[in-house]
Amino acid sequence: MHKRFHKTLFGQVVIALILGILVGFMWPDFATQLKPLGDGFIKLIKVIVAPLVFCVVVHGISSTGDLKKVGRVGVKALVYFEVVTTFALALGVLLAFVLQPGVGMNVDTNTLDASQISGMSERVHQVHGTVDFLMKLIPSTFIDAFAKGDILQVLLVAILFGCAVAALGERGRPVTQGIDALAHVFFKVIGFIVKLAPLGVLGAVAFTVGKYGIGSLKQLGMLVALFYLTCTIFVVAILGTILRLAGFNIFKLLNYLREELLVVLGTASSDAVLPQVMRKLELMGIKDSTVGLVIPTGYSFNLDGFSIYLTLAAVFIAQATNTPLSMTDLLTILAISLVTSKGAHGVPGSAIVILAATLSAIPAIPAIGLVLVLSVDWFMGMARALTNMIGNCVATVVVGVWEKDIDRQRARQVLNGEVTIDINAIAAQPLPEAVVAGPLAAQVPAQAHA
Repeated sequence: MHKRFHKTLFGQVVIALILGILVGFMWPDFATQLKPLGDGFIKLIKVIVAPLVFCVVVHGISSTGDLKKVGRVGVKALVYFEVVTTFALALGVLLAFVLQPGVGMNVDTNTLDASQISGMSERVHQVHGTVDFLMKLIPSTFIDAFAKGDILQVLLVAILFGCAVAALGERGRPVTQGIDALAHVFFKVIGFIVKLAPLGVLGAVAFTVGKYGIGSLKQLGMLVALFYLTCTIFVVAILGTILRLAGFNIFKLLNYLREELLVVLGTASSDAVLPQVMRKLELMGIKDSTVGLVIPTGYSFNLDGFSIYLTLAAVFIAQATNTPLSMTDLLTILAISLVTSKGAHGVPGSAIVILAATLSAIPAIPAIGLVLVLSVDWFMGMARALTNMIGNCVATVVVGVWEKDIDRQRARQVLNGEVTIDINAIAAQPLPEAVVAGPLAAQVPAQAHA
Protein backbone atom coordinates (compact mmCIF):
# COMPACT_ATOMS: atom_id res chain seq x y z
CA MET A 1 0.00 0.00 0.00
CA HIS A 2 1.44 3.39 -0.99
CA LYS A 3 2.13 6.00 1.66
CA ARG A 4 0.06 9.15 1.70
CA PHE A 5 1.68 12.03 -0.19
CA HIS A 6 2.53 14.11 2.90
CA LYS A 7 4.24 11.14 4.55
CA THR A 8 6.69 10.54 1.70
CA LEU A 9 10.00 12.41 1.48
CA PHE A 10 8.97 13.67 -1.96
CA GLY A 11 5.70 15.04 -0.62
CA GLN A 12 7.34 16.64 2.41
CA VAL A 13 9.96 18.39 0.25
CA VAL A 14 7.26 19.67 -2.15
CA ILE A 15 5.27 21.05 0.80
CA ALA A 16 8.44 22.63 2.24
CA LEU A 17 9.20 24.23 -1.13
CA ILE A 18 5.74 25.83 -1.31
CA LEU A 19 5.86 26.94 2.33
CA GLY A 20 9.31 28.45 1.78
CA ILE A 21 8.01 30.59 -1.10
CA LEU A 22 4.97 31.71 0.93
CA VAL A 23 7.01 32.56 4.05
CA GLY A 24 9.60 34.43 1.98
CA PHE A 25 6.90 36.42 0.18
CA MET A 26 4.72 37.23 3.22
CA TRP A 27 7.32 37.65 5.97
CA PRO A 28 10.63 38.50 4.24
CA ASP A 29 12.41 39.69 7.40
CA PHE A 30 11.57 36.49 9.27
CA ALA A 31 12.39 34.38 6.18
CA THR A 32 15.95 35.70 5.97
CA GLN A 33 16.54 34.40 9.50
CA LEU A 34 15.76 30.84 8.34
CA LYS A 35 18.98 30.58 6.31
CA PRO A 36 20.73 28.44 9.00
CA LEU A 37 18.18 25.65 8.34
CA GLY A 38 19.41 25.20 4.76
CA ASP A 39 23.06 25.77 5.62
CA GLY A 40 22.89 23.36 8.55
CA PHE A 41 21.34 20.59 6.46
CA ILE A 42 24.06 20.87 3.78
CA LYS A 43 26.79 20.91 6.45
CA LEU A 44 25.38 17.76 8.04
CA ILE A 45 25.48 15.98 4.68
CA LYS A 46 29.03 17.17 3.99
CA VAL A 47 30.17 15.67 7.32
CA ILE A 48 29.41 12.22 5.91
CA VAL A 49 30.35 12.67 2.23
CA ALA A 50 34.16 12.28 2.47
CA PRO A 51 34.26 9.10 4.63
CA LEU A 52 31.35 7.60 2.71
CA VAL A 53 33.04 8.15 -0.67
CA PHE A 54 36.20 6.60 0.78
CA CYS A 55 34.35 3.50 2.00
CA VAL A 56 32.36 2.99 -1.22
CA VAL A 57 35.41 3.38 -3.49
CA VAL A 58 37.71 1.20 -1.35
CA HIS A 59 35.10 -1.55 -1.05
CA GLY A 60 34.29 -1.38 -4.75
CA ILE A 61 37.93 -1.69 -5.84
CA SER A 62 39.02 -4.26 -3.25
CA SER A 63 36.00 -6.51 -3.85
CA THR A 64 36.52 -6.32 -7.62
CA GLY A 65 40.14 -7.40 -7.40
CA ASP A 66 40.75 -6.41 -11.04
CA LEU A 67 42.94 -3.30 -10.96
CA LYS A 68 43.09 -3.08 -14.77
CA LYS A 69 39.31 -2.84 -14.83
CA VAL A 70 39.37 -0.01 -12.28
CA GLY A 71 41.81 1.94 -14.47
CA ARG A 72 39.70 1.24 -17.54
CA VAL A 73 36.55 2.56 -15.86
CA GLY A 74 38.37 5.72 -14.81
CA VAL A 75 39.72 6.41 -18.30
CA LYS A 76 36.34 5.79 -19.96
CA ALA A 77 34.63 8.07 -17.45
CA LEU A 78 37.10 10.92 -18.13
CA VAL A 79 36.72 10.53 -21.91
CA TYR A 80 32.94 10.63 -21.56
CA PHE A 81 33.16 13.70 -19.29
CA GLU A 82 35.27 15.65 -21.78
CA VAL A 83 33.01 14.89 -24.75
CA VAL A 84 29.73 15.70 -22.96
CA THR A 85 31.14 18.81 -21.26
CA THR A 86 32.20 20.13 -24.68
CA PHE A 87 28.62 19.66 -25.91
CA ALA A 88 27.33 21.60 -22.87
CA LEU A 89 29.78 24.48 -23.41
CA ALA A 90 28.97 24.65 -27.13
CA LEU A 91 25.22 24.65 -26.45
CA GLY A 92 25.60 27.60 -24.07
CA VAL A 93 27.55 29.61 -26.66
CA LEU A 94 25.19 28.68 -29.49
CA LEU A 95 21.91 29.63 -27.78
CA ALA A 96 23.35 32.83 -26.28
CA PHE A 97 24.66 33.85 -29.71
CA VAL A 98 21.39 33.01 -31.50
CA LEU A 99 18.83 34.28 -28.94
CA GLN A 100 20.96 37.25 -27.74
CA PRO A 101 19.58 37.71 -24.19
CA GLY A 102 21.86 40.67 -23.42
CA VAL A 103 21.28 42.68 -26.60
CA GLY A 104 19.44 45.93 -25.92
CA MET A 105 20.51 46.34 -22.28
CA ASN A 106 23.18 48.89 -23.34
CA VAL A 107 24.94 48.79 -19.97
CA ASP A 108 27.60 51.46 -19.38
CA THR A 109 30.41 49.69 -17.51
CA ASN A 110 31.30 52.98 -15.78
CA THR A 111 27.98 52.89 -13.94
CA LEU A 112 28.49 49.41 -12.47
CA ASP A 113 29.42 49.08 -8.79
CA ALA A 114 32.87 47.49 -8.72
CA SER A 115 32.70 47.06 -4.92
CA GLN A 116 30.33 44.12 -5.39
CA ILE A 117 33.17 42.06 -6.84
CA SER A 118 36.01 43.65 -4.86
CA GLY A 119 36.90 40.39 -3.14
CA MET A 120 36.76 38.41 -6.35
CA SER A 121 40.37 38.96 -7.38
CA GLU A 122 41.54 37.49 -4.06
CA ARG A 123 39.81 34.21 -4.86
CA VAL A 124 40.49 34.02 -8.59
CA HIS A 125 44.10 33.18 -7.80
CA GLN A 126 42.85 29.77 -6.63
CA VAL A 127 42.06 28.90 -10.25
CA HIS A 128 45.40 28.05 -11.85
CA GLY A 129 46.69 26.01 -14.74
CA THR A 130 46.66 22.25 -15.23
CA VAL A 131 49.85 21.59 -13.21
CA ASP A 132 48.57 23.43 -10.13
CA PHE A 133 45.22 21.71 -10.45
CA LEU A 134 46.91 18.28 -10.54
CA MET A 135 49.14 19.16 -7.57
CA LYS A 136 46.07 20.10 -5.56
CA LEU A 137 44.75 16.57 -6.07
CA ILE A 138 47.47 15.36 -3.68
CA PRO A 139 46.63 15.98 0.00
CA SER A 140 49.28 17.10 2.48
CA THR A 141 48.50 14.12 4.70
CA PHE A 142 46.09 11.19 4.72
CA ILE A 143 43.87 12.95 7.27
CA ASP A 144 44.09 16.34 5.51
CA ALA A 145 41.97 15.11 2.59
CA PHE A 146 39.11 14.27 4.99
CA ALA A 147 39.61 17.40 7.10
CA LYS A 148 39.20 19.64 4.04
CA GLY A 149 36.40 17.53 2.60
CA ASP A 150 38.04 17.71 -0.84
CA ILE A 151 36.28 14.94 -2.78
CA LEU A 152 39.00 14.54 -5.41
CA GLN A 153 41.71 14.22 -2.75
CA VAL A 154 39.61 11.68 -0.87
CA LEU A 155 39.05 9.82 -4.15
CA LEU A 156 42.80 9.66 -4.82
CA VAL A 157 43.49 8.31 -1.31
CA ALA A 158 40.62 5.81 -1.66
CA ILE A 159 41.88 4.51 -5.02
CA LEU A 160 45.40 3.99 -3.63
CA PHE A 161 44.04 2.35 -0.48
CA GLY A 162 41.60 0.14 -2.41
CA CYS A 163 44.28 -0.99 -4.87
CA ALA A 164 46.59 -1.87 -1.96
CA VAL A 165 43.87 -3.90 -0.22
CA ALA A 166 43.05 -5.68 -3.50
CA ALA A 167 46.75 -6.50 -4.05
CA LEU A 168 46.89 -8.17 -0.62
CA GLY A 169 44.37 -10.80 -1.72
CA GLU A 170 43.09 -12.94 1.17
CA ARG A 171 44.99 -10.92 3.78
CA GLY A 172 43.04 -7.87 2.68
CA ARG A 173 39.63 -9.52 2.93
CA PRO A 174 39.02 -8.55 6.62
CA VAL A 175 39.74 -4.92 5.69
CA THR A 176 37.24 -5.13 2.82
CA GLN A 177 34.58 -6.55 5.14
CA GLY A 178 35.30 -3.91 7.78
CA ILE A 179 35.09 -1.06 5.24
CA ASP A 180 31.79 -2.48 3.93
CA ALA A 181 30.34 -2.61 7.46
CA LEU A 182 31.51 0.97 8.08
CA ALA A 183 29.84 2.11 4.84
CA HIS A 184 26.50 0.73 6.06
CA VAL A 185 26.89 2.71 9.30
CA PHE A 186 27.42 5.90 7.27
CA PHE A 187 24.41 5.10 5.09
CA LYS A 188 22.33 4.69 8.25
CA VAL A 189 23.50 8.12 9.42
CA ILE A 190 22.48 9.51 6.02
CA GLY A 191 19.05 7.94 6.59
CA PHE A 192 18.72 10.03 9.77
CA ILE A 193 19.94 13.27 8.16
CA VAL A 194 17.77 12.88 5.04
CA LYS A 195 14.65 13.17 7.20
CA LEU A 196 15.69 16.79 7.80
CA ALA A 197 15.66 17.58 4.06
CA PRO A 198 12.25 19.33 4.16
CA LEU A 199 13.52 21.70 6.87
CA GLY A 200 16.65 22.40 4.84
CA VAL A 201 14.63 23.15 1.71
CA LEU A 202 12.17 25.35 3.67
CA GLY A 203 15.01 27.42 5.12
CA ALA A 204 16.93 27.82 1.86
CA VAL A 205 13.90 28.76 -0.26
CA ALA A 206 12.39 31.12 2.36
CA PHE A 207 15.73 32.94 2.72
CA THR A 208 16.15 33.36 -1.04
CA VAL A 209 12.64 34.67 -1.68
CA GLY A 210 12.76 36.84 1.44
CA LYS A 211 16.11 38.43 0.58
CA TYR A 212 15.90 38.81 -3.18
CA GLY A 213 12.15 38.78 -3.73
CA ILE A 214 10.36 37.10 -6.61
CA GLY A 215 10.60 40.40 -8.46
CA SER A 216 14.41 40.16 -8.51
CA LEU A 217 14.05 38.03 -11.60
CA LYS A 218 12.47 40.81 -13.65
CA GLN A 219 15.66 42.72 -14.45
CA LEU A 220 17.55 39.72 -15.77
CA GLY A 221 14.58 37.45 -16.47
CA MET A 222 15.63 36.74 -20.05
CA LEU A 223 19.03 35.41 -18.97
CA VAL A 224 17.54 33.20 -16.24
CA ALA A 225 14.79 31.91 -18.54
CA LEU A 226 17.29 31.17 -21.31
CA PHE A 227 19.58 29.36 -18.88
CA TYR A 228 16.74 27.12 -17.65
CA LEU A 229 15.69 26.50 -21.27
CA THR A 230 19.25 25.61 -22.27
CA CYS A 231 19.63 23.21 -19.34
CA THR A 232 16.29 21.59 -20.20
CA ILE A 233 17.30 21.14 -23.85
CA PHE A 234 20.63 19.68 -22.75
CA VAL A 235 19.03 17.19 -20.34
CA VAL A 236 16.18 16.10 -22.63
CA ALA A 237 17.87 16.21 -26.04
CA ILE A 238 21.55 15.47 -25.40
CA LEU A 239 21.52 13.43 -22.18
CA GLY A 240 18.22 11.83 -23.20
CA THR A 241 19.70 10.69 -26.51
CA ILE A 242 22.85 9.35 -24.80
CA LEU A 243 20.76 7.43 -22.27
CA ARG A 244 18.46 6.13 -25.02
CA LEU A 245 21.51 4.75 -26.86
CA ALA A 246 22.42 3.00 -23.62
CA GLY A 247 18.95 1.44 -23.53
CA PHE A 248 17.19 3.57 -20.90
CA ASN A 249 14.71 6.46 -20.67
CA ILE A 250 15.75 9.84 -19.24
CA PHE A 251 12.28 10.64 -17.89
CA LYS A 252 12.09 7.36 -15.98
CA LEU A 253 15.50 8.07 -14.45
CA LEU A 254 14.38 11.58 -13.44
CA ASN A 255 11.24 10.14 -11.85
CA TYR A 256 13.36 7.62 -9.91
CA LEU A 257 15.53 10.44 -8.56
CA ARG A 258 12.66 12.89 -7.95
CA GLU A 259 13.24 13.27 -4.18
CA GLU A 260 16.92 14.08 -4.70
CA LEU A 261 16.12 16.48 -7.55
CA LEU A 262 13.71 18.42 -5.34
CA VAL A 263 16.25 18.70 -2.52
CA VAL A 264 18.84 19.99 -5.03
CA LEU A 265 16.26 22.47 -6.38
CA GLY A 266 15.55 23.79 -2.91
CA THR A 267 19.13 23.99 -1.64
CA ALA A 268 20.89 24.79 -4.97
CA SER A 269 23.53 22.24 -3.98
CA SER A 270 24.15 18.83 -5.52
CA ASP A 271 26.42 18.01 -2.54
CA ALA A 272 23.26 17.77 -0.44
CA VAL A 273 22.24 14.49 -2.12
CA LEU A 274 25.55 12.89 -3.15
CA PRO A 275 25.34 9.94 -0.69
CA GLN A 276 21.68 9.20 -1.48
CA VAL A 277 22.30 9.37 -5.23
CA MET A 278 25.21 6.93 -4.97
CA ARG A 279 23.07 4.54 -2.94
CA LYS A 280 20.13 4.75 -5.33
CA LEU A 281 22.32 4.05 -8.37
CA GLU A 282 23.75 0.99 -6.61
CA LEU A 283 20.24 -0.21 -5.77
CA MET A 284 19.31 0.30 -9.41
CA GLY A 285 21.77 -2.46 -10.25
CA ILE A 286 25.01 -0.61 -11.02
CA LYS A 287 28.17 -2.06 -9.49
CA ASP A 288 29.40 -0.15 -6.46
CA SER A 289 32.95 0.23 -7.81
CA THR A 290 31.61 2.00 -10.91
CA VAL A 291 29.31 4.25 -8.89
CA GLY A 292 32.13 5.00 -6.44
CA LEU A 293 34.52 6.05 -9.20
CA VAL A 294 32.22 7.89 -11.62
CA ILE A 295 30.05 10.00 -9.27
CA PRO A 296 32.82 11.60 -7.12
CA THR A 297 35.04 12.18 -10.19
CA GLY A 298 32.11 13.69 -12.05
CA TYR A 299 31.62 16.25 -9.30
CA SER A 300 34.78 18.00 -10.54
CA PHE A 301 35.15 16.84 -14.13
CA ASN A 302 31.56 16.59 -15.38
CA LEU A 303 29.83 19.85 -14.44
CA ASP A 304 27.41 20.10 -17.35
CA GLY A 305 25.15 22.78 -15.84
CA PHE A 306 28.16 24.79 -14.74
CA SER A 307 29.67 24.57 -18.23
CA ILE A 308 26.47 25.91 -19.82
CA TYR A 309 26.44 28.74 -17.27
CA LEU A 310 30.05 29.77 -18.02
CA THR A 311 29.65 30.23 -21.76
CA LEU A 312 26.08 31.60 -21.59
CA ALA A 313 27.00 34.20 -18.95
CA ALA A 314 30.19 35.24 -20.75
CA VAL A 315 28.35 35.89 -24.02
CA PHE A 316 25.49 37.62 -22.15
CA ILE A 317 27.90 40.04 -20.45
CA ALA A 318 29.52 40.83 -23.80
CA GLN A 319 26.12 41.53 -25.38
CA ALA A 320 24.86 43.61 -22.42
CA THR A 321 27.98 45.81 -22.50
CA ASN A 322 27.87 46.15 -26.30
CA THR A 323 31.13 44.25 -26.70
CA PRO A 324 31.37 42.80 -30.23
CA LEU A 325 32.40 39.14 -30.36
CA SER A 326 34.03 37.51 -33.38
CA MET A 327 33.93 33.79 -34.11
CA THR A 328 37.49 33.63 -32.75
CA ASP A 329 36.28 35.17 -29.48
CA LEU A 330 33.47 32.61 -29.21
CA LEU A 331 35.91 29.74 -29.80
CA THR A 332 38.26 31.26 -27.21
CA ILE A 333 35.44 31.37 -24.65
CA LEU A 334 34.73 27.71 -25.44
CA ALA A 335 38.37 26.62 -25.11
CA ILE A 336 39.08 28.54 -21.90
CA SER A 337 35.85 27.40 -20.27
CA LEU A 338 36.76 23.79 -21.00
CA VAL A 339 39.80 24.25 -18.76
CA THR A 340 38.47 26.59 -16.05
CA SER A 341 35.30 24.55 -15.44
CA LYS A 342 37.41 21.67 -14.12
CA GLY A 343 38.48 23.65 -11.08
CA ALA A 344 35.01 24.65 -9.99
CA HIS A 345 34.18 22.19 -7.23
CA GLY A 346 35.70 23.14 -3.89
CA VAL A 347 36.33 26.82 -4.76
CA PRO A 348 34.35 29.19 -2.48
CA GLY A 349 31.62 30.94 -4.50
CA SER A 350 32.75 28.77 -7.40
CA ALA A 351 30.31 29.97 -10.07
CA ILE A 352 31.24 33.67 -9.91
CA VAL A 353 34.92 32.97 -9.17
CA ILE A 354 35.38 30.64 -12.14
CA LEU A 355 33.41 33.01 -14.38
CA ALA A 356 35.76 35.81 -13.25
CA ALA A 357 38.78 33.63 -14.06
CA THR A 358 37.31 32.85 -17.48
CA LEU A 359 36.65 36.51 -18.29
CA SER A 360 40.12 37.53 -17.11
CA ALA A 361 41.54 35.35 -19.87
CA ILE A 362 39.33 37.08 -22.48
CA PRO A 363 40.37 40.79 -22.47
CA ALA A 364 37.63 41.71 -24.96
CA ILE A 365 34.89 41.19 -22.34
CA PRO A 366 34.85 43.65 -19.37
CA ALA A 367 35.20 41.68 -16.12
CA ILE A 368 33.13 44.33 -14.30
CA GLY A 369 30.16 42.84 -16.15
CA LEU A 370 30.09 40.14 -13.45
CA VAL A 371 27.98 42.56 -11.40
CA LEU A 372 25.15 41.99 -13.88
CA VAL A 373 24.71 38.32 -12.98
CA LEU A 374 25.32 38.54 -9.22
CA SER A 375 21.69 39.28 -8.34
CA VAL A 376 20.34 36.20 -10.10
CA ASP A 377 23.24 33.83 -9.48
CA TRP A 378 21.36 31.88 -6.80
CA PHE A 379 18.38 31.29 -9.10
CA MET A 380 20.73 30.06 -11.83
CA GLY A 381 22.51 27.98 -9.20
CA MET A 382 19.43 25.78 -8.81
CA ALA A 383 19.49 24.82 -12.50
CA ARG A 384 23.29 24.44 -12.43
CA ALA A 385 23.15 21.98 -9.54
CA LEU A 386 20.23 20.03 -11.04
CA THR A 387 21.92 19.68 -14.43
CA ASN A 388 25.24 18.72 -12.84
CA MET A 389 23.58 15.99 -10.80
CA ILE A 390 21.54 14.59 -13.70
CA GLY A 391 24.62 14.63 -15.93
CA ASN A 392 26.63 12.59 -13.42
CA CYS A 393 23.83 10.07 -12.92
CA VAL A 394 23.54 9.57 -16.69
CA ALA A 395 27.34 9.23 -16.90
CA THR A 396 27.28 6.49 -14.25
CA VAL A 397 24.60 4.54 -16.14
CA VAL A 398 26.47 4.92 -19.45
CA VAL A 399 29.83 3.82 -18.01
CA GLY A 400 28.03 0.94 -16.27
CA VAL A 401 26.58 -0.17 -19.63
CA TRP A 402 29.94 0.40 -21.32
CA GLU A 403 31.70 -1.83 -18.76
CA LYS A 404 28.78 -4.27 -18.41
CA ASP A 405 28.61 -3.34 -14.73
CA ILE A 406 24.85 -2.86 -14.68
CA ASP A 407 22.11 -5.44 -14.25
CA ARG A 408 19.80 -4.30 -17.06
CA GLN A 409 16.82 -6.34 -15.87
CA ARG A 410 17.12 -4.94 -12.35
CA ALA A 411 17.55 -1.37 -13.68
CA ARG A 412 14.46 -1.61 -15.91
CA GLN A 413 12.36 -3.02 -13.06
CA VAL A 414 13.41 -0.15 -10.79
CA LEU A 415 12.89 2.56 -13.42
CA ASN A 416 9.52 1.09 -14.45
CA GLY A 417 8.35 1.21 -10.83
CA GLU A 418 8.12 -2.58 -10.53
CA VAL A 419 10.59 -2.42 -7.63
CA THR A 420 9.97 0.13 -4.88
CA ILE A 421 13.06 1.75 -3.40
CA ASP A 422 12.81 3.54 -0.05
CA ILE A 423 16.20 5.09 0.70
CA ASN A 424 15.28 5.67 4.37
CA ALA A 425 14.10 2.13 5.03
CA ILE A 426 17.11 0.47 3.41
CA ALA A 427 19.86 2.85 4.47
CA ALA A 428 21.54 0.31 6.74
CA GLN A 429 20.56 -2.97 5.08
CA PRO A 430 23.49 -5.01 3.77
CA LEU A 431 23.23 -5.73 0.06
CA PRO A 432 23.18 -9.37 -1.05
CA GLU A 433 26.02 -10.59 -3.26
CA ALA A 434 23.60 -11.53 -6.05
CA VAL A 435 20.88 -9.40 -7.52
CA VAL A 436 17.39 -10.50 -6.56
CA ALA A 437 15.13 -10.06 -9.57
CA GLY A 438 11.38 -9.99 -9.71
CA PRO A 439 8.62 -8.78 -7.36
CA LEU A 440 10.39 -10.03 -4.21
CA ALA A 441 13.17 -7.52 -4.84
CA ALA A 442 10.78 -4.81 -3.72
CA GLN A 443 11.14 -6.13 -0.17
CA VAL A 444 14.89 -6.88 -0.33
CA PRO A 445 16.64 -4.36 -2.58
CA ALA A 446 19.81 -5.77 -4.07
CA GLN A 447 22.87 -4.67 -6.00
CA ALA A 448 24.88 -6.17 -8.82
CA HIS A 449 28.34 -7.24 -7.71
CA ALA A 450 29.18 -9.45 -10.67
